[in-house]
Amino acid sequence: MYAILDIETTGGKYNEEGITEIAIYKYDGHEVVDQFISLVNPEREIQPFVVNLTGINSKMLRNAPKFYEVAKRIVEITEDCIIVAHNAEFDYRILKTEFNRLGFKFKRKSLCTVELSKQLIPDMESYSLGKLTRSLGIPISERHRANGDALATLKLFKLLLSKDSKKQIIKSTVRVEKKSKLASNLRAIIEELPSETGVYYIHNSEGVIIYIGKSNNIKKRITQHFTNGNSKSKKIQIQVASVTYERTGSELVALLKESEEIKTNRPILNRALKQNRFSQGLYSHVDSNGYINLRISQIKKDEKPITTFTNRQSGISFMNRMVEKFNLCEKLTGLEKSESSCFRYGIKECEGACINEEEVETYNERAQAVIDLNSYDKKDMILIDRGRYIDEKSVVLIENGTFRGIGFFDLNHQINNREILSSLITPMQNNRDTQHIIQSYMRRNKRLKVVQLTK
Repeated sequence: MYAILDIETTGGKYNEEGITEIAIYKYDGHEVVDQFISLVNPEREIQPFVVNLTGINSKMLRNAPKFYEVAKRIVEITEDCIIVAHNAEFDYRILKTEFNRLGFKFKRKSLCTVELSKQLIPDMESYSLGKLTRSLGIPISERHRANGDALATLKLFKLLLSKDSKKQIIKSTVRVEKKSKLASNLRAIIEELPSETGVYYIHNSEGVIIYIGKSNNIKKRITQHFTNGNSKSKKIQIQVASVTYERTGSELVALLKESEEIKTNRPILNRALKQNRFSQGLYSHVDSNGYINLRISQIKKDEKPITTFTNRQSGISFMNRMVEKFNLCEKLTGLEKSESSCFRYGIKECEGACINEEEVETYNERAQAVIDLNSYDKKDMILIDRGRYIDEKSVVLIENGTFRGIGFFDLNHQINNREILSSLITPMQNNRDTQHIIQSYMRRNKRLKVVQLTK
């Protein structure tokens, strides 16, 4: 007996999603013998992109039953059945999460029509439900709604059953949930942790910190530590007695705090104390013709780089983006070695600085813009990012090119007021690590709010 199902969710953080709609068709291999279709009030916010995708909004769900009101029906219709879904791992995880919130252990065998299709219908261009059913001539209506997708999955499953006449492939593809091998003390620790961004501290039985890390999902990261088989994880599993944490909301704040805490506490399992995290730097010099040249090269002890990179490849990728964005010369940025003009000049994308055709001042203005964009040397500014709570923001303070510290502020605060700002900041050490963390984060996060401070 099979329970073919599809679930629509609110979206959001891993294991914090809620169900908004569910459709289940009980199928005995010949015909549908039972069905259950319902909207579900998830009692949490629906992500905007999900509303656009499914058309399901909070207003539609206001009077819908909550999950605990439909849970019994779901248990009954799936009893003694194999759960069948397109990307079954996702749907099964969502169901288990909802039942776990009710304190009920939901356990079923499962079968994924994506995996099954790859074995029985190889070499398809795509195995997404929409494209796969379209290629096979299976009609599908109400795409991205539970009932429409569940019916399409049912029709696909019937086709797959007919192709596997001896039922050997289907039998070998059925997944049986294995009993957790996680020790009870480790499970208890995980249950107390939040699925939020922050810094975590792993302690031994004497309360000593043995490892410090940061994550955008503390619970998920600690679970990985407790289940991975690598050397470091095994040492953690043997020594851990408790885990404490500090929410930061912002990944940038978590990275800065993690770096400082590791240097301060020097935990025994943090072998790489966040030093030598970067090997390449961006440097500039003016050549004999007066043009500003930019180069990615090995970090030099006696020279301060404009910005830093973890490895040469990331530095070269950065330089290629700058060449495109600011119309720079590949020869003057070290991307091309040439005695004459660069390749871009030949295709009329370089203004000729490589052969002294472009005005020095004009080219240097664009090259200096790259330097100014990627350096906070001598600048006074604050970086505003997510806070720990909805009505809060985090702030990173930089004064005269020096990182001063981090803080959190209420949305009602006048954050550009220097006196208020200084009272919110927790001082932290400024070093090459913090410079690298801040600059690389600024490069990766274009939506980060940067506010220049006035004197």
